[in-house]
Amino acid sequence: MAPDSWLTKFRSAVSSPRLAASLRSTLINPSHNSTTTRIGILAFEVASVMSKLLHLWQSLTESQLSRLRHDTISSEGIRKVVSDDDSYLLSLVCAELSDVLRLVSESISALSYKCTDPSLRQFKNCLIEFADTGIDRNRWLMSRKEMDSKAKKMDRLITATSSLHKEMDNLADAEHSLKKLLQCTSPGFQKGNLVRNCKISAVADLQQKIFWSKQEVKYLKQTSLWSYRYDAMVLLMARSAFMVMSQIKHIFGFGQDNPVPLYRSVSLSAMVHPSLDAPSVESKPKFVSVSGPLFPNKIVKQCDFFESNKEALVPPPMTLGASALATHYANLIILIEKMTRTPRSIGTDTRDDMYAMLTASVRIKLRERLRGVQWDKESVSDASLATEWKCALHSIIGWLGPMAHATIRWQSERSFEQRRSSSGSKGNVLLIQTLQFANRDKVETAIVELLVGINYVWRFEKEMEYRREMLLIQFESELCKKAEDIDVKNGDVENEKHEEDGFI
Repeated sequence: MAPDSWLTKFRSAVSSPRLAASLRSTLINPSHNSTTTRIGILAFEVASVMSKLLHLWQSLTESQLSRLRHDTISSEGIRKVVSDDDSYLLSLVCAELSDVLRLVSESISALSYKCTDPSLRQFKNCLIEFADTGIDRNRWLMSRKEMDSKAKKMDRLITATSSLHKEMDNLADAEHSLKKLLQCTSPGFQKGNLVRNCKISAVADLQQKIFWSKQEVKYLKQTSLWSYRYDAMVLLMARSAFMVMSQIKHIFGFGQDNPVPLYRSVSLSAMVHPSLDAPSVESKPKFVSVSGPLFPNKIVKQCDFFESNKEALVPPPMTLGASALATHYANLIILIEKMTRTPRSIGTDTRDDMYAMLTASVRIKLRERLRGVQWDKESVSDASLATEWKCALHSIIGWLGPMAHATIRWQSERSFEQRRSSSGSKGNVLLIQTLQFANRDKVETAIVELLVGINYVWRFEKEMEYRREMLLIQFESELCKKAEDIDVKNGDVENEKHEEDGFI
């Protein structure tokens, strides 16, 4: 009787409308069951977002900021063609970092909708509120020591997830190879006992490899983002995003009227910001920071933080970015850089390709520049002038070439394929290091000087090569003439000997 009564109670409980509705909601919408929902296959996309967030935090360390202040914005190329105003350059850096954080926060916000915690679902609004007003209603800010610990944890998770991606690819390849090998070992493909035994041995090795690969995949799934819950993962990245935002506001001097509890040394801001007594560049009224002052003792009105920094990344007029020519000129400069290394080997095809890449404005400037250059034999064969041109070419390429290469790297780091990679794009190149904000007229003038210099060096090398050939021909002719004279003298001596012999 006891088992029958227990079974009757169980059936009645299951048939109740409330429990049936609960089971139905659990089966239809398992993501809201509890916080046990795992990330699974989305771990690779999450790793990409987490990698960008981690790189943002690492770019705000004291060593990176010191490098930014003393190396990046002080480079010759940036000073020549972008701007020599530190405030403007730092405002661009701040705007770029803020915009990257905005894009990362949008990805985190998309993942937060799978969370069960209501506060995590409101992550985007909370971050905007914190950016504009400095209010941290969820107390997601943490100490620097705690953030460093979280950064190490994220780095381990990213590494494990990347290893999982590679191991899963290797497992898929091994299983595909095993499938093909099993097809070849079917009775229709038997060609002999030796071949069959070799294939059986290969199958056994592959099966062993697949077994251990599955064990490795299982282990990596447990230690990577694959087995993480959405709530834990989003909370980790949300708190990290708040810390990155607080660091950006602290370093670049935002919201001093509403101080935010930051855990950073005051000397860090002094290391980044230029002195207030530094002379401003009045000749560049368009180079005005739209993201607010970069000095810590100035008050900035907090509103539309992300939008203002997004607008600051719009290239001003008369820049290559506004003309959409940054990448095109970067490829042209890289081609010219290759030509400067070996001007003697420049062929007709290379010159035609280079000339086809010249824009109309560059061609006009090039014609005007060539009119004032003399191409007579005396000037072309002047070794001292050729040395001066070579030094000028190396000097221009020395500061313009790195900006061209940085432009190509900046584009490749933000390509679709790179953004979809499991490791993510770290973005090692800043926008100010590229030609995006470079003055178009200055860059075109530098390109024209490079072309004129290459033209002169090429003519000089050709003239020297022609002279060497002429000297070689002259030397060979003189050598032949001397040989003929020697033959004539030898012939005269032999004739004299014959005469003497005949005389005797």
